[in-house]
Amino acid sequence: MYFITDMAEDLNIVRDGSKEEQYLSLLPQIRGLVTGEPDLIANLANIAAALKEQFSWFWVGFYLVKDDELVLGPFQGPVACTRIRKGKGVCGTSWLKQEVVIVPDVDQFPGHIACASASRSEIVLPLYLDGDLIGVLDVDSEYLAHFDDIDAAYLNKVLHLIDR
Repeated sequence: MYFITDMAEDLNIVRDGSKEEQYLSLLPQIRGLVTGEPDLIANLANIAAALKEQFSWFWVGFYLVKDDELVLGPFQGPVACTRIRKGKGVCGTSWLKQEVVIVPDVDQFPGHIACASASRSEIVLPLYLDGDLIGVLDVDSEYLAHFDDIDAAYLNKVLHLIDR
C-alpha cells in the first residue's frame, strides 16, 4: 500500500523569457521540491526532471562517486553510460578538476565519451554535499555551443540547493 503525503504541483514552465528568466522562475520551484525532503536520490531525480522539462535538453542527469568511478544516478533522457573513470570524458574531467566544464562541441573534446551520438554540446558541474564532492550534474544538448556562463551560474545555484 502506498501513501502520498504531499504532491508537488506541475511546474510553472516559462518558455517565452530569456534563459536567465527561465532559471529565475525555476529556482524557487526546485527549492520547493527539495526543501524538507532528506532523500538525496529523490531530490536528484526531481531536479533532473525539472531541468529536462523546463529546458527540453537532450539529456540531464547525475553521476555519483562510488569508490573510484562515477556511476549513473537519476537522469532524464535516453539510456546512458553506466560508469565513468576519474579524468575520462567530460564528466570524469569535471570530477578530477572539481570545476565546471563547458564543451561547445563534444567532437572537439579529447577523450569525449559518446554515450549518445545525438549529443553535440555539454556542460558538467561538480555536485557537493557537506563540502565533499559526491558526483556531477551532466547536461547534454543536440545543438552546438548550447551552454554558457549563464547556465554554469544558475546550475550551480540549483546544485547549492542540495548542499545546504
